[in-house]
Amino acid sequence: MSAHGENRASRSGVAEVVRTLLLALVLAFLIRSFVLESFEVEGTSMLPTLQSGDRVLVNKLAYRLGAPQTGQIVVFQSPVIPSQDWIKRVIGVPGDTVMVRNNVVYINGKPYAEPFVKYPQSVNVAKTYVPPGYLWVEGDNRPKSFDSRMFGLLPMKDVKGQAFLVWWPPNAIRWLS
Repeated sequence: MSAHGENRASRSGVAEVVRTLLLALVLAFLIRSFVLESFEVEGTSMLPTLQSGDRVLVNKLAYRLGAPQTGQIVVFQSPVIPSQDWIKRVIGVPGDTVMVRNNVVYINGKPYAEPFVKYPQSVNVAKTYVPPGYLWVEGDNRPKSFDSRMFGLLPMKDVKGQAFLVWWPPNAIRWLS
């Protein structure tokens, strides 16, 4: 092969690498924007389920394709500090009536079993109806969580997605229920 042919092959190889890198960047941007995103847990409101510093993967399509379910963990734009994202557990979905009395959560008049709650101390909350387009969310560490018991109903439009996997630190990798 001549020097001229080698230069053309070399340029072709570089162009292929550049095209591949650009495609990878575009795909990564699209996936992060519309499908999956990683969030870091800050604070103690979800203890013992999530530790401060845990990193979770969030399915951003989950609620475009289906409705939130009681017990799922969601990431949402804070209704109090809009520049922050918070993470809590869904307790009430549209159509539910939620009440907290003597540290027990009642959904539609029935006690809700919460094996994930180690610290159940809670303020009492009067019966609250969850209308369409809203959720009732609470942290698993009730004494240390600022949640729907304080700020009220969470608009679905503020929900970024469902947390489904702790991926960091490596010794804590697990699926979230």
